[in-house]
Amino acid sequence: MELSNQSAATEFVLLGLSAHPKLEKTFFVLILLMYLVILLGKGVLILVTIFDSHLHTPMYFFLGNLSFLDICYTTSSVPLVLDGFLTPRKIISFSGCALQMFLSFAMGATECVLLGMMAFDRYVAIGNPLRYLVVMRKAAYVPMAASSWVAGAVNSLVQISLAVQLPFCGDNVINHFTCVILAVLKLACADITINVISMGVANVIFLGVPVLFIFVSYVFIIATILRIPSADGRKKAFSTCSAHLTVVVIFYGTILFMYGKPKSKDPLGEDKQELSDKLISLFYGLFTPMLNPIIYSLRNKDVKAAVKNLMTQKCLPPS
Repeated sequence: MELSNQSAATEFVLLGLSAHPKLEKTFFVLILLMYLVILLGKGVLILVTIFDSHLHTPMYFFLGNLSFLDICYTTSSVPLVLDGFLTPRKIISFSGCALQMFLSFAMGATECVLLGMMAFDRYVAIGNPLRYLVVMRKAAYVPMAASSWVAGAVNSLVQISLAVQLPFCGDNVINHFTCVILAVLKLACADITINVISMGVANVIFLGVPVLFIFVSYVFIIATILRIPSADGRKKAFSTCSAHLTVVVIFYGTILFMYGKPKSKDPLGEDKQELSDKLISLFYGLFTPMLNPIIYSLRNKDVKAAVKNLMTQKCLPPS
């Protein structure tokens, strides 16, 4: 991604919490602990899905992809945030800003598509259990996961390519912890209508379509579960998709809360509103990835057993 020749800015200044220095040390420790929990939890999930043969199924293959994706997503921004807490004036190069935006955008779009793929997997498992291994064979679920990554990367490439071609000839201060694309676009001294339209279309494709797909999948899943005559059968069927459903609700619920909450109309409260928006955005990127391993571990017997076996093998000396 080459920078436009019209671009006068060669770097950006990230404000972060520079206006609230007393909060920086507290949030540094908190964010670092959350990041370490994510790395540990996701790392363990990836290991068990690789090394436990009982988990070599489409559902856990998708779960391994989701875990790796969340590690990439948080790593694209958290180290930059932590460095900003330690640096009085955090400066990031134009190319570094573009790269960080590309990774964050790509991972976010990929996760939306991947959650939709996982919903389809759960629908086939519950709606057509006898044909599950035929429909969700390796030749099907590997391309499904790969297409999620490719779609996310292509979408991000389009959005960031449009952004870096804009002229940035004025203010270069970003009032955020990282290079959030909307904050960067506000600094452009040119018409950003094409960028806004492009992002709107992308939101429909990568947010609206997966949500609709997941909703329809779960309508069929619930209808199938309700037709099961025994209570134990219904409970067992629902348990196979409860973890995924919980993750979906948290993921899209936090997005809805973050973008749907009302803005403050009090001019005197604008500073507090901006601080609140920045912190909500920051913790949104950490909250869901941190909870995912806990949800899948607590609500899935196979994962709990695999983690226990992995820990036992590591802790017990060889005989």
